[in-house]
Amino acid sequence: VQLVESGGGLVQPGGSLRLSCKASGFPLEHFGIGWFRQAPGKEREGVACSSNRGGNTYYADSVKGRFTMSRDNVRGTVYLQMSALKAEDTAVYHCAKECYSDLLSWGSWGQGTLVTVSS
Repeated sequence: VQLVESGGGLVQPGGSLRLSCKASGFPLEHFGIGWFRQAPGKEREGVACSSNRGGNTYYADSVKGRFTMSRDNVRGTVYLQMSALKAEDTAVYHCAKECYSDLLSWGSWGQGTLVTVSS
């Protein structure tokens, strides 16, 4: 199992960013996959989870209406489109295999990509 995130960077408040996660070593369409984030000194926070085959996508209340997750099972890639970014969105974002609607349990995850929201 390998998950490689990319797309992080520095963005101003109110800006947008799209994260990508390339998944390999397992059939993506058979698994739920999602994103969680962790800011310095804070606990891990689930952001979004797409159920296997993409039937349902669950979001944390803190990002609903601003973040959109999508998946391309053929390319083995998942995306997190982030808009109206706030300073509190600053964190390392990890893509993770095997997620659930409660956004609390995660299987394997990648190294992460840093998102910094600052003026």
